Order: sequence, then structure tokens, then C-alpha cells
Amino acid sequence: MPSIYDFTVTNIEGEPQPLADYRGQVLVIVNVASKCGFTPQYAGLEALYRTYEAQGFSVLGFPCDQFGHQEPGDADEIKSFCTLKYDVTFPLFAKIEVNGPNAVPLFKYLKASRPGFLWTQRIKWNFTKFLIDRQGHVVGRFPPTSKPEKLSHDIESLLAP
Repeated sequence: MPSIYDFTVTNIEGEPQPLADYRGQVLVIVNVASKCGFTPQYAGLEALYRTYEAQGFSVLGFPCDQFGHQEPGDADEIKSFCTLKYDVTFPLFAKIEVNGPNAVPLFKYLKASRPGFLWTQRIKWNFTKFLIDRQGHVVGRFPPTSKPEKLSHDIESLLAP
């Protein structure tokens, strides 16, 4: 059975990043945007990252401009915004598409593993969150309206020995 560890993505610096580098960690993978009504969730995602990082947890942020042109910037602008506005220290990746024919394979896998409402695979908006267990399997999908702090209990249960 495939896992997220089978994928290589491009980090915000433009370098290939095998997700196998995150083997054994609990992850939240999320499509993000700088000019979205949900953009303040960067603060909550960063809080999760700082709270649980030492226990083997990470947030992986994937900028996406498919929803209302809410991530118009290039990699440098995105990094600068995230650092200056929200003090983001969790890993960011290159801008991607999450829906349609140009959707990156990782997000095709995430959507197929955990369909959304009424079993749709389409991501409806930025800040859709996927929860990944230590074995690299998708164990949860949370809509943009779910604030990051609502994931704490699920994260803690996956981090428990």
C-alpha cells in the first residue's frame, strides 16, 4: 500500500524534497495562501508545529493559487510574508496545484485516500488539512473551516507511544 513517503516534492527553495525524510513523523499537510480569509490559520499551524515538533510532528505547507488568485507571489514573496507576518518556521514548499489535470501527485494521493464531503476528491479551498500518521498513511481530512487547534487531540493521539 503506498504512503506519502513514496513522493518527492519541491521545497520553497526549488530543491527536490523526498517525503521519506519525514518518515516516522506525524504530519499535517495543508494547501496555504497569503491572501485568503483563512490566512490567519498560519498562526495556529505554527503553534501546532512549535508545540509538538519535539515529539516528532511537522506541518508541511504547500502554497496554492487555484482559489481566487489568493497566492499570487513567487517563492521569495511567500517566504517573506510567512516569516514576517506569522513567524512561520515549519517547512514550506513550492507553489502547486491541488485540483485539475496539473494537480501534483501528492495531492492526488491525499484526495483519493481521504475524500471530502459526499466523497468528492476535489479540494474546495485553501487551508484544507490532511493528517498523516507515523506510517505515512492519511488518517484525516479537515476542511478550511476547521481551525488548526481543533486538530490537537488527533495529533496527540497519533504521537502517543
